[in-house]
Amino acid sequence: MTNLEVRIVRLDPMLVASAYGFGASPEGIAWEKIQAFAKKKNVSSEKLRTFGFNNPDPSPGSPNYGYEIWLPVDPEAEPEGDIRISHFAGGLYAVTQFKGISNIGAVWQRLVLWCENSQYKKGYHQCLEELLTPLDVPLEEYVFNLYLPIVE
Repeated sequence: MTNLEVRIVRLDPMLVASAYGFGASPEGIAWEKIQAFAKKKNVSSEKLRTFGFNNPDPSPGSPNYGYEIWLPVDPEAEPEGDIRISHFAGGLYAVTQFKGISNIGAVWQRLVLWCENSQYKKGYHQCLEELLTPLDVPLEEYVFNLYLPIVE
């Protein structure tokens, strides 16, 4: 992980199904909910594009935090159980890709540092994590795209 390859991406606005988890490992809670929703809606695993983020971030002294996962959906999608339907406004992002869940914190730090030394300023729209591999691979085989919001 010596060089950080960054590309600039504009995410279009989209409608998303949103699943939420809270606790010491909220990602798994949110994943189970969004996977159940996707399965019920016949979204194939090949088309399962998701974006996640902390909501809220971890707090000092507490093992608990929240995690939200978005699944892009069609305009006719309806909320169901714990799944909400939300509109994401889109935005401009600096994006980098990496492998291994244990690297996520360090790569986020490097991406923020890249932004501080670039022509861009950090934006205020939502930071996102996109998991590109199936959940049934070992955690250190996970491949992610990290999306840091930027403005020109």
